[in-house]
Amino acid sequence: MIAPSTFALAVLAGTASAAVAPSFTSPAPAPTSQSSFYVGAANSTITNTPNVPGAVFDRFIQIWLENTDFAQAASNPVFQSLAAEGVTLTGYYGVTHPSEPNYLAAVGGDFFGLAADTLEYIPTNMSTVVDLLDQKNISWATYQENMPTDGFEPYNFTNPDNYTYYVRKHNPLVIYESVANISTRSARIRNFNDFAVDVGNNSLSQWIFITPNLRNDAHDTSVGYAASWLTYWLLPLLNDPNFNTNKTLILLTFDENETYTIGNSVYSLLIGGVVPQAMKNTTDSTFYTHYSAISTVENNWDLGNLGRQDTNKTLANVFNLVASVTSYHNNGLTNSSALPQLNITGTIPGPLNPNYFVPYLAPNMNSTGGGSGKTFVAPNVNTSLTTANAPAPVNISASTPTKSSAAGLTSNAGSMITTIAVVAIAAMLL
Repeated sequence: MIAPSTFALAVLAGTASAAVAPSFTSPAPAPTSQSSFYVGAANSTITNTPNVPGAVFDRFIQIWLENTDFAQAASNPVFQSLAAEGVTLTGYYGVTHPSEPNYLAAVGGDFFGLAADTLEYIPTNMSTVVDLLDQKNISWATYQENMPTDGFEPYNFTNPDNYTYYVRKHNPLVIYESVANISTRSARIRNFNDFAVDVGNNSLSQWIFITPNLRNDAHDTSVGYAASWLTYWLLPLLNDPNFNTNKTLILLTFDENETYTIGNSVYSLLIGGVVPQAMKNTTDSTFYTHYSAISTVENNWDLGNLGRQDTNKTLANVFNLVASVTSYHNNGLTNSSALPQLNITGTIPGPLNPNYFVPYLAPNMNSTGGGSGKTFVAPNVNTSLTTANAPAPVNISASTPTKSSAAGLTSNAGSMITTIAVVAIAAMLL
């Protein structure tokens, strides 16, 4: 745990841009308090399966912030104070631009060619880390600030003050129909009033994904504003045993950097009770990406894999804090190595890229992830349609852009002819 005195510098956090707000305003007396600002009343306490011990951690919490270059975050005193209590991952990278595909990648092992923040519904036969966790009865939940009700699916939500604080594009699991279309799963996509109740009842799940609202994550404000939110919300929770146990690992990261023309390096920290004293205030230059968040979970609980980029041995190194205990062998790449380009937006083929459309493909069932388990394959996947025999990418960008279909099979499908052709290809997988 971390003593409050450790964070004396936290009060020096900067303010938000004048265009949005002069300074951060606390929505409640404490992060463990419910608030009318979150609109939706809390539901009953979440129900979890019995704790499943991991090799290194028993709880993994991801907290995602927005659109900030590494140096900008590293210069902030609140982030510096947090870094003193953990490991700074100096070789951690977002996988593309803009925001939404990064969120998709962190839970599904792929962003399917997406290069926009559009309304998408990824079909039910595309798996996520939830499928891997459920196989081992490991509890999970996601908490979305200012999402009005649990499992809320619309594109965004505007508060009574006429500001849109919540956006679907930062809520990765709700975009996957394999989660959103199953009521018992969508109920685990919860809001911050639920979080307050769950912390108070000591009922937090083992795998947790947390998204602050558009101001608190720095998207509409600044890194200083996000630091003020962290001072209010995260710092007290680090001293709360209902949140941060001695078997808790917390990844604090950004989705992408702000400057698209440079490498997509993002400021990321590993903190929490599981970090050994000897590793505090250290750095790790190993090359990691958002896919590492999946492979590390696979490795810690010896799970199966998704057969996507979570099994890519270049992009999905396991965090050394875990790999050093499990004897997992990473690839040796560091932030000083020749690394793959992770800012080539719009050039990756996929079902969500209208310029290079290919249908949803089956996972690679011959791959291995961070754990020793098999590749998870949903029952309705056409396993014969793979990267080895996929059709050539098709440019459908001349069609009229619209939102994705309700089945999640097409994106930017406009004319009737193009739509029919695209759906016919995509249907091969269903």
